[in-house]
Amino acid sequence: MRRPKNPNRRILLWGVLVVTLTFGCEQTTITPKPRGYPRIIYPEKSYQPFRESYCDFTFEYPTYAVIEQDTNFFDEKPAHPCWFDIYVPAFEARIHCSYLPIQPGSPIDKLKRDAFKITDWHNKKATYIEEIPFRKTNDVKGVLFKVEGPVASPYQFFLTDSLERRHFLRGALYFRTQARPDSLAPLYEFLKKDIDRLLETFQWTD
Repeated sequence: MRRPKNPNRRILLWGVLVVTLTFGCEQTTITPKPRGYPRIIYPEKSYQPFRESYCDFTFEYPTYAVIEQDTNFFDEKPAHPCWFDIYVPAFEARIHCSYLPIQPGSPIDKLKRDAFKITDWHNKKATYIEEIPFRKTNDVKGVLFKVEGPVASPYQFFLTDSLERRHFLRGALYFRTQARPDSLAPLYEFLKKDIDRLLETFQWTD
């Protein structure tokens, strides 16, 4: 004998099915984690003398950096043999250095004007540029440029002799990565100390 169907049981089963499907289809809300950056291992600070025959000056630079002389500048020979990079491979950072003797074709006023012009180019993205006069008692003086904002080179400088008759050197720090001031700030502060050491120990040798 066939048992009569129970309508209440059918309603209960349909209710359980609807509830199961409803909760099963709910999407879990995922909260993105804050963006993190790779942990940086900083080398111990130690320095060595720069004494290259193609330059008429010396200074101290980090032992974790290497000197790379520029032999090619935009498919042309550099304007002077004393063009080089202080390359820090651990951070993919370079301090570009270019030297020119002061002479009729490159007077000091033009060299200074060009240095300021190159720095001012960063005004396109810079939020602030600070110019800091620099002077040593051993015939070395110049200007430091601290450039704030998402710029390619946050720290630059130029040096000349006190009488501005013979030498002119320009330097600029660059990172081989997208300009992100927040993520690069620790590296910048670390390498800024190396540039300051360069300036403090700098001497003309001729």
